Amino acid sequence: MNNSYKYILISAATVIAAIVLGNAYVKRSQAERQIAVTGLSEKNFTSDLIVWEGYFSKVRVDLKSASYELNKDKELIGEYLKKNGIEKKDIVFSAIEINEQVKRKYSPSGEYMGEDFTGYKLTQSIQITSRDIEKIEELSRNITELINDGVQFYSKAPRYYYTKLADLKLELVSEATEDARQRAEKIAEKSGSSIGKLVNAQMGIIQITGQNSNEDYSWGGTFNTSSREKTASITMKLVYRAR
Repeated sequence: MNNSYKYILISAATVIAAIVLGNAYVKRSQAERQIAVTGLSEKNFTSDLIVWEGYFSKVRVDLKSASYELNKDKELIGEYLKKNGIEKKDIVFSAIEINEQVKRKYSPSGEYMGEDFTGYKLTQSIQITSRDIEKIEELSRNITELINDGVQFYSKAPRYYYTKLADLKLELVSEATEDARQRAEKIAEKSGSSIGKLVNAQMGIIQITGQNSNEDYSWGGTFNTSSREKTASITMKLVYRAR
């Protein structure tokens, strides 16, 4: 093989390699053309379940008398709830907690000298779960009636929940996905291209806040239980291949 023929072959091979590599680079570049967008969906909704809790206690030197009087308070609470139309199935009494009460002793100079037993404190909690939100709200506001009967009752603020949250979440995801897709189409249109295959989809954390509140979102998700009227929101991040 003469040298001129050898050079011709080398040149041809170089051209072919350049074409192959060039096409590979173009295809790779095209594959890397992507459009990333984030869609948002928000919905206002009203809680349909209320949970109200409270607890009552008695302190007596004798454990038996403390237990007897606590049970009397429990009966008064039960009668009060029944009178106000609360069904027995909606009421849960917890087990009784028993704690020994002590008083620390100090010498005239302030030196700690031990403890004296002062009695037993018995505490029992109650939880009411109901769909009749108005009734439980009114009940929680009028709890002073029990206090006037001598019951040492401590009421907590009601908590509000939504039993159809799973369905609501599906609606939010669907709407956020559609919102993201429309954003991607507009971006592609403005750049003279179109969206191709969906490369990746990532759902954000659902955030539930009180309506018209200044609650902040959190990375782990916000779940408001103090407001009856709430707002749920979620984001969807989509990555499309541009073509």
